[in-house]
Amino acid sequence: MGVLTLLTDFGYRDHYVAALRARLLRLAPALPVMDITHGVEPYNIAHAVHVLRAVFRDFPAGTTHLITVSDYGASAAGAVAAPAWYAAQYEGHFFVAADNGLLPLLCDGVPAQVVRLEASAPVAPAAAILVAGNLQPTALNPTRDVLAPAAVRLALGHPLSTLGPPATDLYLLTNRQLRLQDNRITGHVAHVDHYGNLVTNISREAVEVVGRGRPVAVHFGREVVRELRPHFAAAPPGEIVCTFNPQGCLCVAINQGHASELLGLYFDSQVDVRFAEAQ
Repeated sequence: MGVLTLLTDFGYRDHYVAALRARLLRLAPALPVMDITHGVEPYNIAHAVHVLRAVFRDFPAGTTHLITVSDYGASAAGAVAAPAWYAAQYEGHFFVAADNGLLPLLCDGVPAQVVRLEASAPVAPAAAILVAGNLQPTALNPTRDVLAPAAVRLALGHPLSTLGPPATDLYLLTNRQLRLQDNRITGHVAHVDHYGNLVTNISREAVEVVGRGRPVAVHFGREVVRELRPHFAAAPPGEIVCTFNPQGCLCVAINQGHASELLGLYFDSQVDVRFAEAQ
């Protein structure tokens, strides 16, 4: 038996998380279930991918991750269409999610091992209503009826191939790509965290490869920072700090301050790393 994690945009004010946990408890009472977060911004696929990518490798290999964000999926035009759901294996972990672009974003393309889930899971007796004196099932709830049962089966050790037929036709979203030049890297803010820190898509590896040890200057908005610090608190309170987080992403922060609000930078804002020209 493995571990099952939960990542949703359900929030913490309503009954949605409790309903999901109750469903899992009925399906597999002894299965270990851990919350990653239920605070993903509603329908925000990029936020979910950022959080998941930052933490999934910390769990043991074989862990199953149930992601419930925009769980009816999306059509190529961005509207709700015929729903589809998938389960995939990537880097030794299992992922269960709707066809909303999340899995290709997480895996930098269509995963090598992915199956399409069928919307045929039986509805529990509790999920029924009385209509004209007859007990009838409620409308399909993707998390309850498709995603949760599939995730439980994976966590209990069922092979991925038993959940559905192989698939390659996932809905694709693309990440913002870095622009690399001899003396510059152009990236963007990929996430604003709880503290207001600006997490960019510029990696430590990219800075080291392009920079080749040259002096560096980080440009954003009207600000320029000419030093990379070892951590967020390596500056006086109120001062801007540029540093790499544990995942190797360049971050712009203000020690004990909310960088996003104070600097006027948000998701997708441009950040440049510039290097002195080689002599």
